[in-house]
Amino acid sequence: MYFPFDSAVLDESGQIVLVAAANYAKSGNATRIVVVGHADTAGPDAYNIGLSERRAKATADTLVNLGISASTIAVDWKGESAPAVATGDGVSEPLNRRVTISPNF
Repeated sequence: MYFPFDSAVLDESGQIVLVAAANYAKSGNATRIVVVGHADTAGPDAYNIGLSERRAKATADTLVNLGISASTIAVDWKGESAPAVATGDGVSEPLNRRVTISPNF
């Protein structure tokens, strides 16, 4: 799920992804959900750590609002340390501004 530049607000497509993830989990297909926030390399590393944390927590909060027990959600954030697309420092890469959601069985 991807985010606009410098934002932790879920857009409509993100909401759709989370509804599908919540429905999948509620149907008994996942006993644990791991949510990991990421950021691109634009901006200072410390800021990007906080931004990826806000993205991960916003995602987890939405899953809880959709009926997933908070005790089944693990939340982590990586800042700019685990990019989907390798870039140099200071690069605004949309594919790196994301949250991954992984179900565990």
